[in-house]
Amino acid sequence: MPRYSATPANEAKSAKSSIAYLRVHFKNTVETANAIKGRKLLNAVTYLKDVQEQKQCVPFRRFHRGIGRTAQAKAFKATLGRWPTKSAKYLLQLLQNVQANAESKGLNSEELVIKHILVNPAPKQRRRIFRAHGRSNPYLSSPCHIEVIVSEEEKNVEKTKDERSTVVFQSQKQLAAKRLRASRK
Repeated sequence: MPRYSATPANEAKSAKSSIAYLRVHFKNTVETANAIKGRKLLNAVTYLKDVQEQKQCVPFRRFHRGIGRTAQAKAFKATLGRWPTKSAKYLLQLLQNVQANAESKGLNSEELVIKHILVNPAPKQRRRIFRAHGRSNPYLSSPCHIEVIVSEEEKNVEKTKDERSTVVFQSQKQLAAKRLRASRK
C-alpha cells in the first residue's frame, strides 16, 4: 500500500487512490489537478470530460510562461488557459478509480469532495536527440506521481436559537443610558 502525503480527517468517510510514474507532463498535470481541487467528484468528472472536448479550459496560474490567452479562462478569473487532454484523461481514470474505492466502502458518490490532490515529479526518462556536427543533446520526459483523497462532505447542523446564548455585552455608559431611557417612559 503506497504512502500518502496527507491523512483524511475521518478515515471511514474517505477514499484514496494514487498512480506512480505516469508518463504525462508534470506541469500540465499540476495545473489540471489545481483546477479540480475542492470540487465535488461528479463535478470534476464532467469538467475533465469538457476539457477533453475543449468546451472548458484549464487555467494556467503557476506554469504559465508561453501559454496563450483564451476567452474560456474568464470563467476562472484568468486569461491564460489550455486544454491538456492527456492529463485530463489520466486524472479522469484516477477519479473513476477513487469513486470505485469509495463505493466499495459504502460511501455516497454524490457527496464526495476532492479534499486532497497532489502531483509530484517522478524521475526524468532520458533519450537523446541528434544534432548537427555529430553532437547530441538530452531529450527528457517529465513524468509524475498523482495521489487523490476524497471525503464525504459533512452536513452542517445549525445551532438552535437560545435567548440566553445571545447576551449582548454593554458598557457601563450604555447601561446607564438604557436605565435613563427606561425611567423617562
